[in-house]
This record gives sequence, structure tokens and C-alpha cells, in this order.
Amino acid sequence: MINVLAWFMFGLGILHIIFGLIKFKAQIAGAISDGFVGKFRAPEARRTAFWFLIFGPMFMLAGHVAVHAVATGDLALLKILGVYSFATALIGVAAFPKSPFWAALVISPLLIAAGFGYLR
Repeated sequence: MINVLAWFMFGLGILHIIFGLIKFKAQIAGAISDGFVGKFRAPEARRTAFWFLIFGPMFMLAGHVAVHAVATGDLALLKILGVYSFATALIGVAAFPKSPFWAALVISPLLIAAGFGYLR
């Protein structure tokens, strides 16, 4: 079960990137055609596109760390990952109630529970 949770976090990152590239196609294309470097400061839609997309690799990193923690039996690392994910998701849900932060809010307590050895 915890291996599935870890890979779900990783998959969430991939989905974030795919969805972001589709949703913000025009903003990304505009920034690239304008030279890319420093082209995400304005307009606001480009900034939003950048931050949305950059969360993808961060989710992938968190998922990769979780996969590693499961593989090595490092429950403390799973707890830490779960706590950080929970805090981030809680703030995200409060700031943007109609957002995908709910997925992380569901997964993070499970990672914490796995870190305490309640899930295998």
C-alpha cells in the first residue's frame, strides 16, 4: 500500500506537468518565442504557468523520496515527507479551496501513518 502511495506522489508530478503544458500552452509558447529567459515575470498568466509547472518536478521529487524511503524502510523519512506535504496541502486548500491540493491533503496523512508503521 505505501509503495502505491509513494508512486502516486511521483505520478501526481507527471500529471501536473502534462496538465500544465496543456492548460498553459499559449503562455509557455509565448515565453519561449520571446526568448524564455526573464519572460515569465509578466503577464500574470505566464507567472501562473511557471509556478504551476514547477510544482510538477517538486511532486516528482517528493514521490521519488517516498519511493526511496519505502524501498529502504526509512519510516522517519516518510513521516517527514508526510508532514511537509500535509502542511503544504492544508495551506493550499485554505488558499484555493477548489484546487487539486485536496489530493495531497488525502495522501499526506497516509504517508504519516505509514511513517508510524500503521500502514504496510
